[in-house]
Amino acid sequence: MTANTTSSSSKDRIVIFDTTLRDGEQCPGASMTFEEKIEVAELLEDMGVDVIEAGFPIASQGDFEAVHEIAKRAGDNVTIAGLARAISGDIIRAGEAVRVAKRSRIHTFVSTSPIHLAHQMRKTEEQVLDIITATVTQARNLVEDVEWSAMDATRTPIEYLVRTVDAAIKAGATTINLPDTVGYAVPEEYAAMFREVIERVPNSDKAIFSTHCHNDLGLAVANSLAGIAGGARQIECTINGLGERAGNAALEEIVMAIRTRRDVMPYDTNIDASMLTRASKLVSNVSAFPVQYNKAIVGRNAFAHESGIHQDGMLKNAETYEIMTPESVGVKATSLVMGKHSGRHAFREKLKDLGFEIGDNALEDAFKRFKDLADRKKHVYDEDIEALIGDGMAVAAEAIRLLSLTVIAGTGGAAKAIISLDVEGAHVTKEVTGNGPVDAIFNAVKAIVPHEATLSLYQVHAVTEGTDAQAEVSVRLEEDGKSVTGKGADPDTMVASAKAYLSSLNKLMVKRQRQHAQAVNA
Repeated sequence: MTANTTSSSSKDRIVIFDTTLRDGEQCPGASMTFEEKIEVAELLEDMGVDVIEAGFPIASQGDFEAVHEIAKRAGDNVTIAGLARAISGDIIRAGEAVRVAKRSRIHTFVSTSPIHLAHQMRKTEEQVLDIITATVTQARNLVEDVEWSAMDATRTPIEYLVRTVDAAIKAGATTINLPDTVGYAVPEEYAAMFREVIERVPNSDKAIFSTHCHNDLGLAVANSLAGIAGGARQIECTINGLGERAGNAALEEIVMAIRTRRDVMPYDTNIDASMLTRASKLVSNVSAFPVQYNKAIVGRNAFAHESGIHQDGMLKNAETYEIMTPESVGVKATSLVMGKHSGRHAFREKLKDLGFEIGDNALEDAFKRFKDLADRKKHVYDEDIEALIGDGMAVAAEAIRLLSLTVIAGTGGAAKAIISLDVEGAHVTKEVTGNGPVDAIFNAVKAIVPHEATLSLYQVHAVTEGTDAQAEVSVRLEEDGKSVTGKGADPDTMVASAKAYLSSLNKLMVKRQRQHAQAVNA
């Protein structure tokens, strides 16, 4: 594509210009190594990006070498662009960097808005027009594909903007970029700007028009799509919206908006959307910029549901709450996050997935304990539910139950445990000290339920990660040559310890009863 035409393929095809390696890397703290840039460029090409702006060759020797290497490795279906200011030396350097590519582009730019001309350029409008003609002509003599950008186009008077675009096309520019450099525009006026410029520039059909939007007001994606409605056929964007200040238009959001709402945006891109999540993770890793959890398309929560109402709808028909499939962007599956907002339907399905088939009464009991756990724990993982169900099944048949526990421990003296137990219907409370909190708990239990069993194992491990992880404790008691093992799980390690000890003690009591019954029958 080298010009706007009326053919269906040209009209409906949107060129995706990725500037992650140039504008994205200008984000403070997001610099990438030579090897990381190569890796990102290769993934972008595999994904189907049409134009990769590989860097700003004049910026440093390292940038030049990265652009040159990316250009050298690029295949037949991708254009490699190098950025250049409207300065002769910049353009020469960019040409040297990209000329080894099978398809190369020089992207040159100059300011056009009154505030930039007065305070940054310190040039008159006529002087800038002369610069445009000279530098675009120079670039066109080096490569066939030249992109020209009117920096701060959205704050440039339309009359002057038309003159600059006309001059750039006459000098040989094949792509005209009208960027919202400072994220100032709103969609309606951005679309109107493209319509008016395309209509008023006599030779506008000889170039593709492009958007380049920054996200200072959170409108970068909306403005980019509005630009397409106004006649642009190239969108400049970055993976994860990486870029200066508040960032750029996010490639993944643009691609999926076009794909999902083709009814109102009848366009196509060449992007393999199933690689979007992979690209997002790679760029996040190499730039050291984490992706926010609620980021559209590629955020951790983009396909996660915790609300009971939403989970119920998802289990009945995914289209009730998902407008695209997770697989379409490279996510394995929808995630029904188990938390305090989850409902019984989702909880029952989760239990089935984990291999638990329980009756209605047991479900109600398990669901209540799950809700109690969810109120105390930020993330409830599958392992938490397995531990909770297993612990609940063990507790169901126990004659001794834990009612409450308070533990006081520290550097000031002996640890103290205040424990209340339900012993076959009777509620008993004891306060006992010990050599540490666990010893105090076990001594308190022994004070209420005397026994001669010895503790042969006490083991703790975290069911999941994090400081709020649920602890699972294993306790083994031995008596008269026989041993029993009990387990307990709880976010509080001391409570889990008490549960495990009581579980063992209950099992020991059952063994005693069986032995007694056998002795009587004998």
